[in-house]
Amino acid sequence: MVEIVKTVGLKKYYKIENYVVKALDGVDFSVKEGEFVAIVGKSGSGKSTLLHMLGGLDVPTEGEVIINGKQLQNLKKEQLTIFRRRKVGFVFQSYNLIPDLNVYENIILPIELDGGHVDKEYIDMIIQLLHLEEKQEALPKTLSGGQQQRVAIARALSTKPAIVLADEPTGNLDSATSHDVLGLLILTAKKFQQTLIVITHDEDIAQLADRIVRIEDGRIVLGGE
Repeated sequence: MVEIVKTVGLKKYYKIENYVVKALDGVDFSVKEGEFVAIVGKSGSGKSTLLHMLGGLDVPTEGEVIINGKQLQNLKKEQLTIFRRRKVGFVFQSYNLIPDLNVYENIILPIELDGGHVDKEYIDMIIQLLHLEEKQEALPKTLSGGQQQRVAIARALSTKPAIVLADEPTGNLDSATSHDVLGLLILTAKKFQQTLIVITHDEDIAQLADRIVRIEDGRIVLGGE
């Protein structure tokens, strides 16, 4: 299987006064196409920093990030924005829905921002898979946490991304809802042959992955490749 995600010697250092924080300290990591990888580790271990690097949301101090054959550090800012919008779907712990837009409008927003064509048949399929048929006209504030997170997942999938990156996607949900939402995320990723990388502190959720990667103090200590 083809490697779709790869990092080589990835470092991210922050200077706070006279102290250097090594958020990532030489990470070599790869993910194959279609794989579901869970990244686990304590708070402050570097999990979210790694995910932000993979999604091109942050710039490394040193090292390479290669996504779908492209070296992100070689892309100009505008190219990176377009690449990210078309190839990567993001799901965060905070749902980040636009309050004045209804569910359907929130889902198709990334496509419209990119000036793309809305594949209505595909969007309807996502909506059905995520059980949002009855909520398409609803505003986010009228939805439960689980429903809002399902809308966020639908939005992440709307552009048909090759990779879905999820940062604690069930962190604000109760245990039962968490497993329902994650089950749907896994189901949709498999259906559309997407690579899924999830950060989680929930060991039960991590056990559902094809591979668990453990990170400590900015370094991968288990399952890097």
